[in-house]
Amino acid sequence: MKKGIIFDLDGTLWDSSKQVIPAWNRVLQKHGQHTITNAELASYMGKTQETIASLMMPDLPFEQAMEIFSECCREEQLDLEQHGGIVYADMERTLEQLQKEYSLYIVSNCHNEYMEAFFTAHGLRHFFEDWECHGNTGLSKEGNIRLIIYRNKLDTAVYVGDTELDGFSAKRAGIPFILAAYGFGTYPEADGVIDNITQLPEVLKNI
Repeated sequence: MKKGIIFDLDGTLWDSSKQVIPAWNRVLQKHGQHTITNAELASYMGKTQETIASLMMPDLPFEQAMEIFSECCREEQLDLEQHGGIVYADMERTLEQLQKEYSLYIVSNCHNEYMEAFFTAHGLRHFFEDWECHGNTGLSKEGNIRLIIYRNKLDTAVYVGDTELDGFSAKRAGIPFILAAYGFGTYPEADGVIDNITQLPEVLKNI
């Protein structure tokens, strides 16, 4: 039986806000837009690029907002590849432990270059058999979860994420959801909750 754990990225595996906020604000200031705060960035976590652009620049035509946001993404890419984000404590040790029993995957609403920056900066690519993102497929998070399950012929799977959207997506994809309560959001109907990544192996026993 092939058992999979599918992880969200932001707020679950790492926190990139220390690099993302200054990068985005440099671009936003250049275009005469308001600069964002930590709280505003947190509210965008888990959303697609199209949604973030619309929320961040609601007074601009969508096409113009997307152009500016795409520039934000290119700027963040340079910073993340060089400096990385903050990978949560004991992540590598826990992934190594989980890999002995489960196949590991990532599904995020980010763009493909952002995923590559995560792998490049922190050297964690070898833990994950496959990954998918909205920027690559154009699918919803639910759709990409289903795609990972189908593509890798998983018999069972669980999704680990930190936002309400993550919880909804897992439920709609028909798999259990574990809330990473140390991340950016919440989901009261989670099948399990972890306060740090090291708790995941134990929580999985009850799912």
